[in-house]
Amino acid sequence: MSILSPDPVDDLIWNAAWRSPIFRRKFIAGVLSFLALLGAFPIFFQIIERHSGPVLNDWVLATLVPRDVSLIIFGVIWASAILLVVRVRRSPAIFMMFVYSYFLISLSRMISINLFPLNPPPGLIPMVDPITNAFYGKVYITKDLFYSGHTSTIFLIFLCLRQRTDRLLVLIGSLIVGALLLVQHVHYTIDVMGAFVFTYPFYRLGKWLGLSGWNNRELQDE
Repeated sequence: MSILSPDPVDDLIWNAAWRSPIFRRKFIAGVLSFLALLGAFPIFFQIIERHSGPVLNDWVLATLVPRDVSLIIFGVIWASAILLVVRVRRSPAIFMMFVYSYFLISLSRMISINLFPLNPPPGLIPMVDPITNAFYGKVYITKDLFYSGHTSTIFLIFLCLRQRTDRLLVLIGSLIVGALLLVQHVHYTIDVMGAFVFTYPFYRLGKWLGLSGWNNRELQDE
């Protein structure tokens, strides 16, 4: 199976899906968990800024002159997010996959950041994005490192989208974001590579949690 071709998911229209009690319960649980996560982010990020860890000897970063490419990074991420929202309007399956997977990925990042605290790379140039920074408690965060949240988020969007053209565009966007995070010295190479490695299994688990039980033959026939 081509990486650009998604595994089969029958995208059900919202009103058909909502008639399933299982879907309603999963939808409410997913949304509440997602909102609780967003509420916890500012506290968590303020805590990790007090942690201290090693500065990694990253030969890739050593070859790159730091440049401020914030606008490109967030332009690509938010364009991908808008595309996701557009597709979600006709696909509850995409919504459920993304919400449950994002929750699992975020929890795993919270654990990994605490288990493997790192000091930021030399030459780091702060990224400015008023929307994302609002979840950081209005304080710029430098130790949100292993693994990269920016890379994992856009790569998750790629995994959740169904149309081949959408997936191709967002896959390219994922590679661009990962590369530009290194150019800006916001992350170590291992942070970006780790995002691609860890996001996929959590997407698979999130997909199973979000779709199991309601994505069934009865609803497909409606």
